[in-house]
Amino acid sequence: MTHHEPSVLLRPMVEADLPYLAEPAGEFDDFGLPPRTQVHLTSFESDGGLTVEVGGECAGSVSWHWTSWGPGPLSRTVMIGIGLRESYRGRGIGTLAQQLLVDAVFRGTSVNRVEAHTDIENHAEQRALEKVGFTQEGVVRGGQWRAGAYRDGYLYSILRAEWALRQAATLAGWSP
Repeated sequence: MTHHEPSVLLRPMVEADLPYLAEPAGEFDDFGLPPRTQVHLTSFESDGGLTVEVGGECAGSVSWHWTSWGPGPLSRTVMIGIGLRESYRGRGIGTLAQQLLVDAVFRGTSVNRVEAHTDIENHAEQRALEKVGFTQEGVVRGGQWRAGAYRDGYLYSILRAEWALRQAATLAGWSP
């Protein structure tokens, strides 16, 4: 039997996506935030997000926000995140969506580093990030408010040079 990867598209959010994106949160998505009500996301100039579309349907969203490791523009980095509707989880969609987002960030910005953070118990997201090429850097203690408490998480990153090597390997027909 041949395994086919799902066709994943990242596109700007539209109003029709909002009911899907406001569905009840999964185990690792309860940040105590109200449902999304604004739709504007077309560049990496500021924080934003995109709809993850699979088969013409809204499967969830990816997002990014800017952070910095020091003064000056060369220390800026982008931290990405993802939220998938329950019925789209466990099918490789999150991995593909995050690959597309990392590629778009590196193509659309001059950052040297893309980061991600996930709950220490979110093993599925850890696997997805590692498949994309992220390296786990360490534990962020009490850094995320979720489900009514501060939670520990893992910080992940991928550098521009690492991404370029992965892209070159893919073009050459092998996977790092």
